[in-house]
Amino acid sequence: MSDTLKAELLAVALEAAGRAGTLLRNGRPADLGVAATKTSPIDVVTEMDIAAEKLITEFLAERRPQDGLLGEEGAQSEGTSGIRWVIDPLDGTVNYLYGLPSWAVSIAAEIDGEAVVGVVAAPVRGETYRAVRGEGAFVGDRRLRCRPAPAFEQALLGTGFGYLTDRRAAQAEVLRSLLPEVRDIRRGGSAAIDLCDVACGRLDAYYERGLNPWDFAAGTLIAREAGAMTGGRPGEPASGELTVAAPAGLFEPLQERLEALGAWHD
Repeated sequence: MSDTLKAELLAVALEAAGRAGTLLRNGRPADLGVAATKTSPIDVVTEMDIAAEKLITEFLAERRPQDGLLGEEGAQSEGTSGIRWVIDPLDGTVNYLYGLPSWAVSIAAEIDGEAVVGVVAAPVRGETYRAVRGEGAFVGDRRLRCRPAPAFEQALLGTGFGYLTDRRAAQAEVLRSLLPEVRDIRRGGSAAIDLCDVACGRLDAYYERGLNPWDFAAGTLIAREAGAMTGGRPGEPASGELTVAAPAGLFEPLQERLEALGAWHD
C-alpha cells in the first residue's frame, strides 16, 4: 500500500468519524428512545445510530465510491477497489441512550480482510485514536504504547457482555472464576474504547466473546500498533468467538486461561 493511499484512507476515516461524532454529540435529542431491537430486547438501536451510519456511508460514497462497505446498521456493498470500510457508527449505544460518556465512532479500512487504517473517535472524551498499519498508534499528537505486562494477579482487565441470556450467563461464570485471579475487571460498554484503553495503558488487557467485525476492526489495529498482541482462541485471530488484546507476557496466560474457562462458547 503506497504512502499516498495510506494518507488518503486515514484522512477519509478521520473526517468521517469526526463528522459522525459531532452529529452524535450535538444532535442527541433530549427524548432519545429505542428505534429498534436486534438480537434481543436489550440489544437496541436508536435513531442516532441510523443517522450516523447514513452520514458515514454517504460521505464514503462521495469520497471513495469504488470501495466496499460493512456497517453495523445494515450498510453493505462489495466494491471494486479491494478496499472495504468496516463501520460502527455508534459503539456503546446503551451508554449513549442513558447519557453515559463511553461511546465512540469506529471506522476501519481493510485490504484483503486485514485492517490497514483504524480510527476511533470518542467525542465526550475529547479524544480520537488512530493507527495505520506499520506506522504506530496515536491519540492527537501523542504516540500510544500499551503498558508492560504485569504479573497476572496484578492485571486490570476490561470486558463486555452480550445481549443473549444464555451468553450472559456463560460470561458471568467466566467472570466469577477470573475475578479473584486478577487485580480487577472493568466493564465500560464500548469494545472500541476498551481496545483503545489497552493501547493507551488505561487497561492492561481486554477480552470479550460475541463481538462483530465492526466492533473490533479499528480497535484491534490501534492496540497492535501500540504494542499489544491481539487474537482469539489460541492460534486464531480475533473473531466473534473471542477477542483478546494484551501485551506479550500477559496475552499468552490470559488467552490460555480464557480457553480453559470456555470463554469462547456459551
